[in-house]
Amino acid sequence: MSNMQQSFNAGQTKGNTQAKVEQWTETIQDTANAACRDSTSAGAQSTGDSAQLEKDHSAGFLQQTGEQVKHVAQDAMDSVKNTLGIGQNKK
Repeated sequence: MSNMQQSFNAGQTKGNTQAKVEQWTETIQDTANAACRDSTSAGAQSTGDSAQLEKDHSAGFLQQTGEQVKHVAQDAMDSVKNTLGIGQNKK
């Protein structure tokens, strides 16, 4: 084999190797990006679920507290009416 043929083969091998390395690098980057997106998506979903659960819990707590305040206010109003003699339980 001549020097020229050896140089050509070496250059061809080097070019093929570089192309394979670039393909592998791109594949690795794509895989890493996909894993990152999946991880971020899962984290965002988990955060959204937690926020919804907390929102539901807060809404229930506020509704319960509102009902309690309403009953206390109604009892106080009935007490004042009864004291003034205009309530249902006239004495």
